Amino acid sequence: MSWFLGIDTSNYTTSAALYNTETREILGEKKLLPVEPGRVGLRQSDAVFHHVKQLPDIFARLFARIRPSITGIGFSSRPRDVEGSYMPCFLVGEMAAAAIGTSQDIPISSFSHQAGHVMAAIFSSGQTYLTKKKFIAFHVSGGTTECLLVQPDPVHVFQITLLASSLDLKAGQAIDRVGHQLGLPFPAGPKLEEMALQCADKIQVRATLKGMDCCLSGIENQCAQLVEKKAPAEYIARYCIESVKSAVMGMTEAVLAQQGDLPILCAGGVMSNSIIRKAMEKKFGAYFAAPEFSSDNACGTAILASMKAVNQ
Repeated sequence: MSWFLGIDTSNYTTSAALYNTETREILGEKKLLPVEPGRVGLRQSDAVFHHVKQLPDIFARLFARIRPSITGIGFSSRPRDVEGSYMPCFLVGEMAAAAIGTSQDIPISSFSHQAGHVMAAIFSSGQTYLTKKKFIAFHVSGGTTECLLVQPDPVHVFQITLLASSLDLKAGQAIDRVGHQLGLPFPAGPKLEEMALQCADKIQVRATLKGMDCCLSGIENQCAQLVEKKAPAEYIARYCIESVKSAVMGMTEAVLAQQGDLPILCAGGVMSNSIIRKAMEKKFGAYFAAPEFSSDNACGTAILASMKAVNQ
């Protein structure tokens, strides 16, 4: 029985996971990094500090559930699969993987945080056939709003190519900033969705697209104007979500027009929003990560490590 350990120390979540290749059982533990009330982000130095404090507790909770013999370790070493992609927070997970791997003589493998998201979405949506097929993936979160072409790779599991992205504000940033305007805690996504679902008004929005890319900074400004006009909070929340949804759907149409009819997979915390999910499923038949696999987690990284071990 082979167990693989995954470690992910992203900008807002400390996480670790164990994956059993025979039973496909996966166990994960994660904890958000603390953000002071009234703030909408963390400095990298603070993120590193909190990961160092939280990772031992994450390991303690995970291995209290089961203590298997580990075959290999996967860790997130960078945000994306492009040259120069780097964030200091991922060094914490890399150091932990190196320490465990060296002490136990276990192979370690590095992956991008983005690849982990894609794999977690494949696994939790049940669409494992995508590991052998070309497809389109959206990674939409606090730090990323990207549409990707994903293809199988015999060495790295995936080859990921950027097709389109936001040219300014990221979707998660827009949501958090609008949430801040409405007095919601960070991260604001879940509470903003609850508010938006209480709005029964028909809201017409128009995405700002430049080719296949989108621009989202206008959402923050338009919602700020609605706040000044004393519009209901539910309406403002719905306006924000509908604006993000319109941008994602506009990008999807443009990318499919270029790439042809390919499967669409959606990952990242923003894509767990039920309003966006319902629209993408209805119009494009998109696949989505299960909610618990949408936000940052190490599950995909553990699975990627197991797949890379098979390919070697």
